[in-house]
Amino acid sequence: MILRALRSGGPAAVTDLSEQLGVSAATVRRDLLKLEEEGLLTRVHGGAVVEEGDQPFAEVAGVRVAEKDALAVAAADMIEDGQSVLLDIGTTAYRLARQLHGRRLTVITSNLVVFEELADDTAVELVLLGGVLRREYRSLVGFLTEDNLRQLHADWLFLGTSGVRPSGQIMDTTVIEVPVKRAMIAASDQVVLLADAGKFPGTGMTKVCGPEDLDAVVTNAPSDSATCSVFEQAGVKVVRV
Repeated sequence: MILRALRSGGPAAVTDLSEQLGVSAATVRRDLLKLEEEGLLTRVHGGAVVEEGDQPFAEVAGVRVAEKDALAVAAADMIEDGQSVLLDIGTTAYRLARQLHGRRLTVITSNLVVFEELADDTAVELVLLGGVLRREYRSLVGFLTEDNLRQLHADWLFLGTSGVRPSGQIMDTTVIEVPVKRAMIAASDQVVLLADAGKFPGTGMTKVCGPEDLDAVVTNAPSDSATCSVFEQAGVKVVRV
């Protein structure tokens, strides 16, 4: 009810939410804390706000670049020449693509920035998935993308995310991207999540998959992260950089 109120009415104070929902201010504060821990809202002075949607590619391309590059280097080391690699949308997958130049690989992607990065590299066999163009997000989505993926197989998928819940659930902010991510998981032998510390818990209200769908996580999250422990207990290899 709190999330519904914030989405429909925008940022709200604790007192306003208390009156609107007919509960005490203490109850609202407790629930706001829990919702923030789960990455579903952001607490601000005296209240809270829900940040709708994800940010366009250009807005996040320059954020935490050093961290993303460290993840990309570790991910590239996992791949052997001659293998096929699926790269998800997003900026971290793009940073990984930059590490694959000159490698004898097949790279499959719906990420247009990855495509542009590797298009002139003759060592890489590059497969661009079809679909509907999301211009601001530099990606292709929809049933055409999903159909393409059902006809393909990859040794590796390097998956991005908007947020990772404490339970190990992998989330995304955009509903239209989720079926493509799930189709990528189904088409791949090994699924590796690339998630810097900022994605714990990050954002997102739509579940992509659970820890049982992952083989490895590459992250710079603290070694004592409770979420990383959840992954390890589920048999997921956690690669810390």
